Amino acid sequence: MTTRQFTIGLERPARGVQLVGYFGYGSLVNRATLRPGIVGAHRARLTGWRRTWRPRPDMGPTPGVSLPDGVMPALLTAEPAAGQAIDGLLVIDLAENLGHVDEREFRYHRRDISLADLELPDPAVMELREPQIALHVYEARSEPPPVEAPSHILRSYLDAVMQGFFNEFGLEGLHRFVAETDAFHTPIHEDRHAPVYPRAVSLSHAEAELFDTVLKSGTRA
Repeated sequence: MTTRQFTIGLERPARGVQLVGYFGYGSLVNRATLRPGIVGAHRARLTGWRRTWRPRPDMGPTPGVSLPDGVMPALLTAEPAAGQAIDGLLVIDLAENLGHVDEREFRYHRRDISLADLELPDPAVMELREPQIALHVYEARSEPPPVEAPSHILRSYLDAVMQGFFNEFGLEGLHRFVAETDAFHTPIHEDRHAPVYPRAVSLSHAEAELFDTVLKSGTRA
């Protein structure tokens, strides 16, 4: 299978407008979850980082999200890891919108990365070298203690992530997402038909079957 091709707002912004880039490796890979008005989004691979599930830091509830009793969603995060690399989506946005992304990712620190950390198959991104823009990736906060309740991966969140990887990287990329993500032994909360994740996506029957099959056959370490 070949990957699907997308374009989002690829017109060059006005001269003097400040841009920023942030690397998404989870739900941000799914373009359906992105905030409207981004400048562009490009497939990329970030070197020196590894993806993992982990308990969320105890920072209170997510505004506007009601959780079922006994369900505490796990966080998907990237962590520095020498010699490792992960697929994702490099989102190009107006710098003035970065605060909105920080609000979405309030349980994460925004870390600086460089263009040298990224493998970019799309030559259109090369136009952004001059002037070079600030680039970031979000890493889960570790200074607050983790919540005491057992963590579960929300199926509704995982569906959004897997649909994004399937759309961008095809079947091979979907398998690679599972293989390159640690702690997939974390229990899954089955909320596909009553989504808890606020940016839940719709799946076709074929997508749902495929994602379940890939997860069962993949690496769950």
